[in-house]
Amino acid sequence: MQDPDHEVLDVTQLARVDNDQSRVSKLANALTGSEILKIAADIRKLVRDGADICNLTVGDFGPQHFRVPGLLRDEIHQALDRGETNYPPSNGVLQLREAIVRFYRRELGLSYPVESVVVASGARPLIYGSFRTLVDPTDTVIYPAPSWNNNHYITMVGARPAPVVCGPEQKFMPSPEALLDELPRARMLCLNSPLNPTGTVITKAALEGICDAILAENKRREQAGERPVYLLYDHIYWMLCFGQTQHYTPVNVRPQMARYTIFVDGISKAFAATGLRVGWALGPVDAIKRMTAALGHFGSWAPRPEQLAVAALLDNPEAIRSYHAEFKSQVQARLDLIHDSLQALKREGLAVDSIPPMGAIYLTVRICPFGRKTPDGHVLETNEDVRKYLLEQAGIGIVPFQAFGYPGNTGWFRMSVGAVGVEQIRQAMPRLAAALRALVPA
Repeated sequence: MQDPDHEVLDVTQLARVDNDQSRVSKLANALTGSEILKIAADIRKLVRDGADICNLTVGDFGPQHFRVPGLLRDEIHQALDRGETNYPPSNGVLQLREAIVRFYRRELGLSYPVESVVVASGARPLIYGSFRTLVDPTDTVIYPAPSWNNNHYITMVGARPAPVVCGPEQKFMPSPEALLDELPRARMLCLNSPLNPTGTVITKAALEGICDAILAENKRREQAGERPVYLLYDHIYWMLCFGQTQHYTPVNVRPQMARYTIFVDGISKAFAATGLRVGWALGPVDAIKRMTAALGHFGSWAPRPEQLAVAALLDNPEAIRSYHAEFKSQVQARLDLIHDSLQALKREGLAVDSIPPMGAIYLTVRICPFGRKTPDGHVLETNEDVRKYLLEQAGIGIVPFQAFGYPGNTGWFRMSVGAVGVEQIRQAMPRLAAALRALVPA
C-alpha cells in the first residue's frame, strides 16, 4: 500500500481528453450510443430536481416490484456457501447444460444434444458471439425494424445491414414476402419474438413461411456449394406470452430448421433476473462449438453459483409455474392498465392508440398529436417533440421507435412496465390525458 502521507498526482486535466477521433479505432468511431441511455439521462435530471416520473423507458425490472424466484435466490446462496466460486467451464457447467436440454424437451418439445448448448453471461454475448461465429465482414444481415440492437452488432462485425421495415398492420413483424429480396444475399436473418420493442409475437403462418424460404434458399446454396443462411432466433421473452397468444419456434414448425437455427434464451426476462447474467444458446453442434471458442476468449461466462442455481430452477417445473402465476399476472396487469387507459383516450378523440398486449414487458403505443401547440406555444412536429413534452408536462418517460431503427416521425413509442408499480401507472394516466387535452390547434 501507498504511504498515507504520499503526494497525490492530479492528472484530471490530462485524462479529460477532448473528443479526438484519431485516438480510437474506426469501429469505436462508427458505434453510436444508446438512444435509451440519452433519454434516461433526461429522466435522472428531472428526478434529481424532485419530479415524479413514471419511467416507462427501461427494459428492466425494479426489484421493489419484481423479485427473482425464491428457489433461485436460495440456490445461489447455497452454492456460495459451498465455495462454488472458481471458474466455470467456458461452455457452461454440465449440470446447467443438461438442465437446459431437459427444460427444452419438457417445455418446448425439442430434444437437443447437450453439445448443442453453450452458456454465457446473458443473451448479449451470445448474440454477439453468433454474429462473430457466422458473419464475415461485408456479409448481409437481415433484421426487422423496429428491433433491438441489431444495427450495432452489424457495425461491430463490419457486415452489411438489410433492415426490413415492418408496420402496424402486421404488428411490426416481418412477412415472408418482405424478406425475399434480400434473402439470396443474406448470411443471417435475425428474429425476436416476443419482440422488443413492440411486445408483439410472430404468427405461426408467418414463421412457417419464413422457414420455408430459408430452407429453399439453403437447398439452392447446398447444390451450388455456397454457405447457408442462418436464423438467429432470440426468444428470451417466450415464457412471457399473455392471453391466447402462442409462442412458436422455427424448429417446431419446420424440424429441418435445426440445421440453421441459433436459439438465444436466458433467465433475465422470464424470471426478473436481469442482473444475474445467465443466458444460453442452442443450435447445430458445429456452430455452437465454434461460438464456444469465441466466447471463451471474450471471458463471457456466467458466474458458477448462478449457473448451478439456474440448473436447479429449470429442473423444478412446479417452482417455475408457481412463480409465473404471480409474476406474469402482475406484468399483464400493468400492460392492460396502460392499454385500457389509452383506448379510453382514443374513444375520447385524442390522437393515441395501442396494440393489445401479447408478450414481453412492452406495449406498443401511438401518440401522434402532430401539428398541435403546447401551452407554451411550441408546435409538436416530431416524435422527439412528443417525448419531451410528455416527460416534462405529464411526468411520463417513453421511448420513440426511432431508437429501434424505425424510420420517420409516425408517433410510435415503446412503453416498458418492468420498473413501475400499478399505482404509479394509475397516477400517470390522468397526467397523460391532461397533457394531451391541453394541446390546441397551431
